Amino acid sequence: MKNYILPGLLIFLALPLLMQLTPLEILKLKTFDAFVKKQEPSGNFVILDITEEDIKKEGGWPLPRARLAEIQTQLLEAGSFSQAWAISFPQPDRLGGDAEFAQALSLGPSVLAMFESDTGDYPPTVGTVILGEDTGGGFQARGVVENIDILKNVAAQGVASAPTDVDGLVRQYPLLLRTERGFAPSFALEILKQLVQQDTYIINMTDSEITVPSLPPISVDAAHRKWISYVDTPVITLNDLSEAADKITIIGTSGGGIMPQVPTSKGLIYPHYLQAAVAESIFLTDSPRIPEWHLAIEFAIFLSLALASWLLTQKLGMTLGLVYFGFSTVAVAFFGIYTIRNGFLLDVTWSLVSQFIIGSTSYYLKYREEYVLRQQIKKQFEHYLDPRQVKELQNNPDLLKLGGSKKYITVLFTDVRGFTAMSESMEPEDVTYIMNRALTAQVEAVKQYGGTVDKFIGDALMAFWNAPLSIEKHENAALDCAVQMRKNMNELNLELIDQDLPTVSIGIGINSGSAIVGNMGSDSRFDYTCIGSAVNEAARLESSCKTVGSDLLVGRTTALKSDYALLELPPIKVKGVKRELQIYTLETD
Repeated sequence: MKNYILPGLLIFLALPLLMQLTPLEILKLKTFDAFVKKQEPSGNFVILDITEEDIKKEGGWPLPRARLAEIQTQLLEAGSFSQAWAISFPQPDRLGGDAEFAQALSLGPSVLAMFESDTGDYPPTVGTVILGEDTGGGFQARGVVENIDILKNVAAQGVASAPTDVDGLVRQYPLLLRTERGFAPSFALEILKQLVQQDTYIINMTDSEITVPSLPPISVDAAHRKWISYVDTPVITLNDLSEAADKITIIGTSGGGIMPQVPTSKGLIYPHYLQAAVAESIFLTDSPRIPEWHLAIEFAIFLSLALASWLLTQKLGMTLGLVYFGFSTVAVAFFGIYTIRNGFLLDVTWSLVSQFIIGSTSYYLKYREEYVLRQQIKKQFEHYLDPRQVKELQNNPDLLKLGGSKKYITVLFTDVRGFTAMSESMEPEDVTYIMNRALTAQVEAVKQYGGTVDKFIGDALMAFWNAPLSIEKHENAALDCAVQMRKNMNELNLELIDQDLPTVSIGIGINSGSAIVGNMGSDSRFDYTCIGSAVNEAARLESSCKTVGSDLLVGRTTALKSDYALLELPPIKVKGVKRELQIYTLETD
């Protein structure tokens, strides 16, 4: 089941990114809004805002065209390079001032706005040069309302539209709109053309650029859109036009109820402020843009981050996995912020969300896996090891190498003397009681001195030292355990006498040497145990106790490496071992 989780998560999380679903697109745009660098004005523009107070002084809106002609003339006298009216004049002036206004417009390069409508009428396409194959992309104009003939014959016209993103805000502005006849320039692009007195613009379909001759290319996306940098363009009023000197003046009104405000990422603004921001963005060389290859890069970031999060949290430990998870999240977040603030609008928000989902899932599975392993270790060893040893194994499961490894250990075997005769002469309940008490007394001694209880074989016990945890002087620990077993058995026998039950005695065999230690058995059932000649010799020493006449026999290696003063006994021959075994025992008190 675990093998299918990662592919399933990748598919589930990749689809919203590849399909550019609306919620994800909104999240991306909001992230751009938060981190796009605030740009400084280009210095080429001023906004002439005809305020509500101005309108009251002038006697109401619309201002007479003759008054507009005066404003146009005053701007030229103040030194304004060009005037761009973010106002449309689709009907004649009721006061007959069109001729005066047209005369004023003709004195310098000027632009009038055309607003979109559903009329189906489009302005003529003039001076368009297309490089590369026209794939038919871009914004389709619904139609425009042109200015009256007397005005459009002396001034240029540009389409002032305000298409919104999926969340209803204006962030990207089309510099060209596709019409049935070709392309119509936007209001801001027409300003640029008039500034350099050019009628031609070049549309490079291959490189996604729009070029006005004698000016640097303008980078746009496939829909011919430019990301808008909402800069603080200087604003002037009718009271003082001096700051219009050497500037392009964009003219509009903020009078109440006249022009609808446009929803942007910076709040509601008036159309002339929007058009100024678009024009400023064209002049900014480091204006932000969404590269054409953004989706490929975003998907590569998503995939690499997702895979790395899964693999490293699986391979690393819990703590290192968490450290990587936090570090990579911060690093990718800073990378995303860095690219946005440097003008490349790449989105890493979904990659971070996906990393959190995949990393959290992987981390949970890792935790669950380790938890199950800890519980297995506890279940396997809690009856055979000291609780402190069990805790250490749970904290470091790598100490248990599956399949077994070679290790130098000390092995101890015990066996209850006369168990067969006891079983035949006593009630089974009494035999069981005595055996359980006898084995418990032995196990307590093994745990007391840091040994591992391997198994019970009928009335026999097997234990070993130095595995799975390393123990210094484990030979001494095994002999300490044997001495404690003697004491525990003596105390048990006193209790059995008080209960009118027969006493028991045990034989103990101890030997040290190399053995294979680990989990051994079948795939479905295994035990932690040890095998090897040193183990076999320990078992033979225990079985020889009765023959030798001692309750404890110790092998040569254990005797030589321990700190005990042991009594050497005559060598013995045991089954399965060709050589004679040197044996030792504790001197009797």
